[in-house]
Amino acid sequence: MVNRIQGIGGAQTLKNGKFSIFIAIVVCVILGGVLLLYPLDMYVMRPGNAYNVSEYVTVQGGDEDDEGSFSLMTVSLSKASPLMYVYAKFKDYYELISMDQVRQDEEDDNEYNIRQAKLMTDSQFNALYVAFSRTHLDYKVTFNGVTVLNIITGGAADRILEPGDEIVEIEGEHIDSQAMFAQRIVEMRDQGQYDIELVINRDDELFTKMVTLKEIPNSDGKIGLGVVFSESKSITTDPHVNIDIGSIGGPSAGLMFTLEILNQLVDEDITKGYMVAGTGEMLENGSVGRIGGIEKKVVAAHEAGMEIFFAPDDEVTEEKLKQNPDFKSNYEAATETAKKIGTTMEIVPVKTIDDALNFLQQLQPKN
Repeated sequence: MVNRIQGIGGAQTLKNGKFSIFIAIVVCVILGGVLLLYPLDMYVMRPGNAYNVSEYVTVQGGDEDDEGSFSLMTVSLSKASPLMYVYAKFKDYYELISMDQVRQDEEDDNEYNIRQAKLMTDSQFNALYVAFSRTHLDYKVTFNGVTVLNIITGGAADRILEPGDEIVEIEGEHIDSQAMFAQRIVEMRDQGQYDIELVINRDDELFTKMVTLKEIPNSDGKIGLGVVFSESKSITTDPHVNIDIGSIGGPSAGLMFTLEILNQLVDEDITKGYMVAGTGEMLENGSVGRIGGIEKKVVAAHEAGMEIFFAPDDEVTEEKLKQNPDFKSNYEAATETAKKIGTTMEIVPVKTIDDALNFLQQLQPKN
């Protein structure tokens, strides 16, 4: 009888041991999931990828048989998890960024994505405008109104307008510029007319909405619509150009879009057979604007085997240096990064589209 009781106790102990192991495994899985997946109020920015622009830009009847290539560069931006936070602390060219460095005031995920998509659309518009202006080919610009990017909670437009709405008319007048729209709001407010009729385009359908101007929250009593907006315009060209870049957002592909469009419009291969990467916002006057994350883009371009990298050569003013003594131009930051990683890729400073074109013009064709 004694031996039988001891046997039962041993079995029970074994059962309890297996159960304890099971619980430990479950706890480890949950803890691992938290470390991997729990989102912190921070982002991790790291090197992205190189995208051959010719795969996303097509000029009708254009010449695409080039030996070289133009590539736009991206950075990867994702929410930080606890594990990624620690990893980014020790990984070169991984940068932790606070929420307010990425998002604007009161901007949610949807509004952030809409703003990035609008910046990409604007970069495509400017690329087409500059390319067709330079080649003296036919184009037509159409003003569509203003695009709503952000709606202030508790403001006049809250729950009436939506991010992404395109406001095309105000009080029966077509909106032909951002300045015109802002001025009409001010004029009506000053005249004591607070009820305003807007015609909006939402998902290619037109709606009429009445909005009553009211105090904008946290604005020291300012009366207005309570939205952040941006001018919306489109361009039609001859020949037609199709640009389909998928989910990539932001303005930094403008320079490379412009170069690729020009390359397909003209007969010669302006790449001269080289693998050319670069970054920079393209402005309507042909200037190349500063962008963020250039160090990561240089690393990504090096890893992709690029031979030439165009970097915006933005001006560093005394005022900027007073605010931040460590402030560097995009070109300075790019050259420092190139030296650190030991790349043979040539870093080329550009202030305008003409700087890039002149550099390519003087290149000897690659053998």
